[in-house]
Amino acid sequence: MVSLSIIRSSNSHISALAPGLVAIFVGATSGIGEITLKKFAEYAQQPRIYFIGRSQDAADRITAECKVTNPAGEYIFLRRDVSLINSVDEVCDEIMAKEKVVNLLFLSVGVPSLDRSQTPENLHLLAALNYYSRLRFITNLLPLLKHAPFLRRIVTVGGGTQEGPLDQSDFPALRVPLPDLRGHLSTLITLGLEAVARTVPEVGFVHDFPGTVKTPLTRAVLSNMSEEQLSALTFVPLEESGERHLYLATSARFPAFKKGRDGVQLEKELDVAIGTTGESGSGMYSLGFDCESASPSVQELLATLREKGMVEEIWRHTQDEFKRITQLDKEL
Repeated sequence: MVSLSIIRSSNSHISALAPGLVAIFVGATSGIGEITLKKFAEYAQQPRIYFIGRSQDAADRITAECKVTNPAGEYIFLRRDVSLINSVDEVCDEIMAKEKVVNLLFLSVGVPSLDRSQTPENLHLLAALNYYSRLRFITNLLPLLKHAPFLRRIVTVGGGTQEGPLDQSDFPALRVPLPDLRGHLSTLITLGLEAVARTVPEVGFVHDFPGTVKTPLTRAVLSNMSEEQLSALTFVPLEESGERHLYLATSARFPAFKKGRDGVQLEKELDVAIGTTGESGSGMYSLGFDCESASPSVQELLATLREKGMVEEIWRHTQDEFKRITQLDKEL
């Protein structure tokens, strides 16, 4: 486990980066997204932060709090339902009209429900928020991330290190049994990110598992658990989670494959992290709540799926879904 003291030391050096970092936080009006946004505002020089969610009241509160912490920052809230791909496209167009580069894209939007409800675009809601919507943000904003002079990083909060068997006949996970759902979606996300990472070696990708953090999202899930199940859990304090996620977003321990100036100087105590391919500094990282890389068994699972062509299969499926949805919108 990377110690909290090392993480805080690394984060304290974010102020040494050039002023005016541009960051986008998707799903940041509560929980991990909110606390990480606030930590970024605390450490960065004159940041410009876009954050996207559905609650205007929460956004007003967060903006006011950030202005107290860092009056030199700029905080821009965009109210959207990002479960819809067409809504994602609209908000990305709005950002791209204003910005030429983006340094950080942080994705933590989610839903507490594990049911099989579908969006109006006929996507499984859980998969839409955890995978399809996030991949759409990533692919839309890649040109801005790619051309940032330094710190080109994408972090998606979900099930890194929790990858499991993948049902290739049901990528959207409409029929995957609930006990297998996390493993399936975690693998879908990791391999989908790998597909994108291959095209942009200038950008670093992180898929992480935050552990059990007391947020509105997890409270809804935990409400269905027994006292015995709850007693077996180890909780990560929300403040610590914010520090750890800021570290994933900014530390040079997780560089892009095509290295350059890519974050806060590497801590002397630590080596560059092992990526999902088992190689150091590969540009795509599956990380646990302890900020350490996935186990050899997970890397072996991913290697087996990679050899079977699952990265390509997942990406074809993803592109087909995006085409279906955007074409449908044109016809309406």
